[in-house]
Amino acid sequence: MIRSIKFFIVIVSLSLISLPTNSETPLSFADLSERLMPSVVNISTTQTVVTRQNQFPFEFPPGSPFEDMFKEFGSPEKRQAMALGSGFIISSNGTVITNNHVIKGADDILVRVGGDKDYKAEVLGADPLSDIAVLKIISEEKFVPVDFGDSDKSRIGDWVIAIGNPFGLGGTVTAGIISARNRDIGLSRYEDFIQTDASINQGNSGGPLFNMDGEVIGINTAILGQSGSIGIGFAIPSNSAEKVIDQLIKFGETKRGWLGVRIQVVSKEIAEAAKLIEPKGAFVASVADNSPSDKAGIQSGDIIINFNGTPINEMRELPKIVAQTQVGKVVEVIVWRNGKEIIKKIKLGRLETSDDFKVEKPAENKISEIKELKISVRLVNKSDLKERNLPSNTKGLVITNISPESPIDYLNVGNIIIEADEKPIRTVGQLNSYISSAIRSGDKTIFITIYNNQNQKRSIGIKIE
Repeated sequence: MIRSIKFFIVIVSLSLISLPTNSETPLSFADLSERLMPSVVNISTTQTVVTRQNQFPFEFPPGSPFEDMFKEFGSPEKRQAMALGSGFIISSNGTVITNNHVIKGADDILVRVGGDKDYKAEVLGADPLSDIAVLKIISEEKFVPVDFGDSDKSRIGDWVIAIGNPFGLGGTVTAGIISARNRDIGLSRYEDFIQTDASINQGNSGGPLFNMDGEVIGINTAILGQSGSIGIGFAIPSNSAEKVIDQLIKFGETKRGWLGVRIQVVSKEIAEAAKLIEPKGAFVASVADNSPSDKAGIQSGDIIINFNGTPINEMRELPKIVAQTQVGKVVEVIVWRNGKEIIKKIKLGRLETSDDFKVEKPAENKISEIKELKISVRLVNKSDLKERNLPSNTKGLVITNISPESPIDYLNVGNIIIEADEKPIRTVGQLNSYISSAIRSGDKTIFITIYNNQNQKRSIGIKIE
């Protein structure tokens, strides 16, 4: 028994001795936070929003004693909408980096430095596709900048800290690790987000993600979850952001390379049909007329496997590398066609002046007609939610036009249809389906719920003629 106990003690002792120590684990983030805090700013914006004030789900007949009152309530109303975000200073003259969505549409931008000093700022340039904006503080003072780091050197598991303005609580520091790299979450065509579990919430947008050397390796941009941080946040890598920032500072806009092709993923089936050993590259679904690719002889059905010396392993790699290539540069592109490699020389165009860029609109902006109701609608988008301060999970159809012959002509443009017969409306097809069912039933009545332009819910019965 005594020998057993001694043996156990020896084993435990040896285990403790062999435990590794991690000298890289910080005992405190205090010194680093103190050094970086003067370079992180809080951003607040104001924007004039025009809405139509209408508290009545009906019209009064001409000559009614209430007609004048109705006109008063139906008149346009201006209000000031406010938004909060974060940013960071990259030069002593007050150049500030933030997200485009933080300052989009802003009439006035206020930057708070050091937690107590407010300055007006102007926009030097903004890029919706990358969601990056560059501001300039209007002041002759000197500010404390931070430097960019090499985001490509950051590894999964590395410590990071985020500093920002969550929920208006400026100067907030959170810490975590890099959880993943090269994340694609469907926000844009140029995605390779850094994922972190450092707590990021509303108001952190545009703020910096620092490594342990105090270098910016990411711009905090998005979170997973609507109510707040759940430990999954996303940041634009600094190496991608710097290229955009340089152009915005120099030109006030971006100048991205453009091939002029529509591409899709090379599936296993496509690879087999094309006699590729493995699925790789970007499948050319179509080629824009008179585009750089069209002029160079790229064809639908080609698979782009190499661009300017860089192998294309996944489809999503191609748009980013093309965009980062100088406009007007002649590049070598290798395509797979008829079971062999073909080399093409292509002079890149500019995306921002192409039809590709001009027609790139969110699907939710497409206008559709609801014939039975004699109205036009579109899907609710993120701008609607932000401008009207609606719940982030709101779905529905925004009324864009109402015919005088419509059975719901008492509603207003801007009203949002969110339910039909007590069922959520997420698409135009759903609403049309409910209307068709009502007509087939012979009842020809449908019950809808809307948000009016004051964000008040109203339920309305409609008789379809």
